[in-house]
Amino acid sequence: MRQVILAEPGKIELKDVPVPVPSEGEVVVKVNTALTCGTDLKAYLRGHKLIPMPGPFGHEYSGTIAKAGKGSGNFKEGDRVMGVHSAPCMECGYCRKGLHNLCEKIMEKKALGAFAEYLLLPAHVVQLNLFHKPDGLSFEEAALLEPLSCIVHPYGKLRFDETETALVIGAGPIGLMHIAYLKMKGIKVIVSDFFDDRLSSASKIGAYRTTPPHDVEEAIKETTGNLGVDLVIECTGQQGVWEKAVNYVRRGGTIVLFGGCPAGINVTYDTHRLHYDELTLTGSFHFTPQDVKTAYQALTEKIIELSSLISGEFPLEDIENAFTLLIEGKGIKYALKP
Repeated sequence: MRQVILAEPGKIELKDVPVPVPSEGEVVVKVNTALTCGTDLKAYLRGHKLIPMPGPFGHEYSGTIAKAGKGSGNFKEGDRVMGVHSAPCMECGYCRKGLHNLCEKIMEKKALGAFAEYLLLPAHVVQLNLFHKPDGLSFEEAALLEPLSCIVHPYGKLRFDETETALVIGAGPIGLMHIAYLKMKGIKVIVSDFFDDRLSSASKIGAYRTTPPHDVEEAIKETTGNLGVDLVIECTGQQGVWEKAVNYVRRGGTIVLFGGCPAGINVTYDTHRLHYDELTLTGSFHFTPQDVKTAYQALTEKIIELSSLISGEFPLEDIENAFTLLIEGKGIKYALKP
């Protein structure tokens, strides 16, 4: 089979490798659609600690089961499926506390290699985070399950009855998915970004108001009556933006620091603001099996519309063209069709 290998930053190779054979509890998926994402782009440009090089590339997928190992539950050859690439061990200390996204082993055995004709899924992923794809959902939309699961995660602790307004900082693929999810919950979303085409995409997917960064405070003032938004979602992963995010939220509000900064970066906050305004700052990493189920329900019941995020498709041999477009800021996500 053909398999895309990320050899080193900026270098992709297409190799012929054996079709994987599933062991007990495992399945092999014949990939119909694999999507690009921001993590893939970071890895392609400069490497990523969670994507070994040289190694298989891609982790957002949908397809059809080509072979099912013994003990793979209710999955059989020919089933159309959608899933994510990881699952918790359910045994470590964090799993026992219900913190499944922080599982000590969650990144040890994950299914990288969706940019290929076939993808082997480990037994624990099959058991916890693989689902049947309904006929009414396209393979392209089904492949959005993994990133939508990440989007869903921070909202599990949020009280939506106290949230009327939100600011999303950064209207890339992740920011746009946050906008769509918040819009689905009936929240007025202000979106800040430097680029007009991204702001246009934000409007199309449901933003209440869009603004360049230099006008964001005025937009918040006019929308909230100078109160400040109830919720800020930071999606850029930039040190300066992390620090500014606390300026936009009302007293008692919440800031979700979703965009990850490189290791070793430190930020500074006004302690008076954090303490006396009782702000909540929270990070957000990965997802739990419950988040995946929530995302699956949103996609399959058509209560969220994300198909506009897919800007085009390429065959595997043209994958570098897809990443070139993303580097140039053209398009949102691209579908690779083996």
